[in-house]
Amino acid sequence: MTALDTDLPSSLHRVHMVGIGGAGMSGLARILLSRGGQVSGSDARESRGVVALRARGAQVNIGHDGAALDLLEGGPTVVVTTHAAIPQDNPELVEARRRGIPVLYRPQLLAELMAGHRTLLISGTHGKTSTTSMAVVALQHSGADPSFAIGGELNESGTNAHHGSGEVFVAEADESDGSLLQYRPDVVVVTNIEADHLDFFGSEAAYVQVFDDFAALIRPGGTLVVCLDDPGAAALAGRCAEQLAQAGVRVIGYGTGSHRALAPSVPLTGRLIERSARGIGSSVRLELGAPLVAEAAEVGMTVTLPGEHMALNAIAALLGGLAVAPNLDPAVVIEGIDGFGGVHRRFENRGTAAGVRVFDDYAHHPTEVRAVLTAARGVVEETGGRVLAVFQPHLYSRTEEFAAQFAQALSLADEVIVADIYGAREEPRPGVTGRLISDAVTVPAVFVDAVSDLPAAVSARARIGDLVLTIGAGDITMQAPFILAALDS
Repeated sequence: MTALDTDLPSSLHRVHMVGIGGAGMSGLARILLSRGGQVSGSDARESRGVVALRARGAQVNIGHDGAALDLLEGGPTVVVTTHAAIPQDNPELVEARRRGIPVLYRPQLLAELMAGHRTLLISGTHGKTSTTSMAVVALQHSGADPSFAIGGELNESGTNAHHGSGEVFVAEADESDGSLLQYRPDVVVVTNIEADHLDFFGSEAAYVQVFDDFAALIRPGGTLVVCLDDPGAAALAGRCAEQLAQAGVRVIGYGTGSHRALAPSVPLTGRLIERSARGIGSSVRLELGAPLVAEAAEVGMTVTLPGEHMALNAIAALLGGLAVAPNLDPAVVIEGIDGFGGVHRRFENRGTAAGVRVFDDYAHHPTEVRAVLTAARGVVEETGGRVLAVFQPHLYSRTEEFAAQFAQALSLADEVIVADIYGAREEPRPGVTGRLISDAVTVPAVFVDAVSDLPAAVSARARIGDLVLTIGAGDITMQAPFILAALDS
């Protein structure tokens, strides 16, 4: 074993994780266990993730109880929680404070686990998980064996986190609560910047500022990679390029350069020349240039997921991978992206029944919904049929803020079914329901009170050749098997 494999700081020798079954927490638990740490935790219910962690040696209690801090002999050296999901009066957090045990948030733990690695962090309002996943698969294909922590499970490995033997660590940098400011990255990708999470930030200006602050944390000798087709990301580059250059950080761009005027000094290092539909995905031609390669060259790349947004994410993954691991052969990195098998809940094919294809996607912001439906339209233009969008809004605050934009985006479909809101961490708000969206959609639309009513609503409307797309960040993802069964019957 190398020193890196066994080098956990003493504070992380015994870690208790509140909400250990969650996607982000369970991934970090796996990394801790792989590095020789002892892990305990708690969760509200049994799950596949909890069972898998127990099999790796974690001690997990179902239900929240202060006594869970005694699952590990000697008790935990630190307790880890999340900003949004776990209330401060959680009995384990109360007991940790009573005992004087340090409490960390998940991003603080991730920052400690990344220490000693070269880090590639993917940020932006949309596209983080897909871009991070492509970068991980490309680096794995190139033999780099990176450690990683992402927001979705890779289809290749069925996991969202891994402790690798290489020096590179790839992770999503979540801006939703400002926690990305915990990191000191070597390479940062910014896919786009558009107002979101205003329940936390309070204003669009405050939301945009967190990306400026994040860029300022890039280490000297590092790289900021921005999409020059997105006005928010391009404006970020324009604001900070000179300051970062003085700090020894280079700024490079990718895309067609449609907003390059906002950052005129930033080179278009990954220039998208052409994209053409190819089955579900697309074929891409791009020019790869300085400073990542000595001589500019035109190269081809296959993107297995549909839509221009996914082509841009693939280019971002390529540039980010080459920036964090400059000794890699670009052709081999591209081969890795060509073979990318996707990530769960990103235009994921859930099956076909009665001649109707069913896909599932995590989109939960109007821009994401527009992008995934634009991609779906591109698919049916080749294959025939209609697009039936089945949408579950996520959060009352987001629905109230963006109802009109959601309706406009959903109107790209041929028919729309809207379920009521998945509230997650929020309490209901008077007058705020999914009807705010369904009533404003300009194509045939219907509202259903419960997701359990969705299978019948879909089967009553779908026709042979249609593409059904379940969309949202809540429990709508559980409906695909029931929709397929309803279609079959």
